[in-house]
Amino acid sequence: MSLFKGISRTVWILSIVSLLTDAASEMLYPIMPIYLKAIGFSVMLIGILEGVAEATAGLTKGYFGNLSDKFERRVPFVQIGYACSAFSKPLLALMTYPLWVFFARTLDRFGKGIRTGARDALLSDESTLQTKGKIFGFHRSMDTLGAVLGPLLALLYLFFYPQHYKALFFIAIIPGLMAVIASFFLKEKSIQIKQTIIFTNFFSFLQYWKTSPKAYRKLVVGLIAFTLFNSSDVFLLLRAKEAGFNDASVIGLYIFYNLVFAIFAFPVGVLADKLGLKKIFVIGLVLFAFVYAGMLLNGGLYLYAFLFFLYGLYAAATDGISKAWITNITERENKATAIGTFAAFQSIGALIASSLTGLIWFKLGVGFAFLITVLATIFVIVYFVISIPNPHH
Repeated sequence: MSLFKGISRTVWILSIVSLLTDAASEMLYPIMPIYLKAIGFSVMLIGILEGVAEATAGLTKGYFGNLSDKFERRVPFVQIGYACSAFSKPLLALMTYPLWVFFARTLDRFGKGIRTGARDALLSDESTLQTKGKIFGFHRSMDTLGAVLGPLLALLYLFFYPQHYKALFFIAIIPGLMAVIASFFLKEKSIQIKQTIIFTNFFSFLQYWKTSPKAYRKLVVGLIAFTLFNSSDVFLLLRAKEAGFNDASVIGLYIFYNLVFAIFAFPVGVLADKLGLKKIFVIGLVLFAFVYAGMLLNGGLYLYAFLFFLYGLYAAATDGISKAWITNITERENKATAIGTFAAFQSIGALIASSLTGLIWFKLGVGFAFLITVLATIFVIVYFVISIPNPHH
């Protein structure tokens, strides 16, 4: 199996941990808005909840990435992060007070913030410049496979027990706990713990921006510019709903998109190592623009299935690739900070993007909202082609 050559034990463990955690999270993703509405949350309150949760994840990614580099430890951050996410699931169903729901949902995202930088730095340590796309692509494939299995398990459960949403939150702790147990098989590479650890202030990771390599800053500016117009996938699902699809079909499209993403992330990562990360990333952006333009058409199931297929290819060509690219142009001792800083900016950008798209859709209609996204993406493509050199091979 030469395709799996170079995928180390650590990469396999991290990938299985991500698969199980994603299965637990995505099991709840399709039913979360329904559950929140059932316990009295308005659409606006759901929006605020998701916004706060994402902003929490974003800002903590930078801080904990920086802390992981300072401690020169990765594994404890990964373990604590996945544990927070696992235990947050049943907490959501324990009480229905808005403040409690906010706490539980934010704990889940907080866990993501703690683990992201350290986990991606671990993945980077397990790869070479020539295998970055492959390693990050393999991890994304496994991670996204969890996003396919989760909703399928939820649909299967709801088929036999319709409306029994609460029990799903308790069932979701099972894959979550399995992920936490698997994370204890990870081994730390460098154990030289620095004696003088100073807990820096929460925004200390922002100082990295000033000292980071120029190539990193150029790349992150392009990535964040794209993020500002890349709103939540929920809007694509809403568009499908508007086009006349029922709930089951909409969830089906979401599962199909994740399946395409899961199947292609690994081979596309391998291809990126051969052809260059930049080329594959730009192709991904072109596909993204094409999908949003296609969503402006009123078509049937075949058109939407084709667009969600392309959307899966876009995700495979950009998600793991952007992280692989960042780790290729930053120093080893700052890897978690570099990824955490980017992820922090990205989360804030995503929050702005979804708020803006929601506002434009509400005021001017879906056509205008998606058209702005297409035009902005074209500008970003031009920026990448002209301003950013190809990363080293």
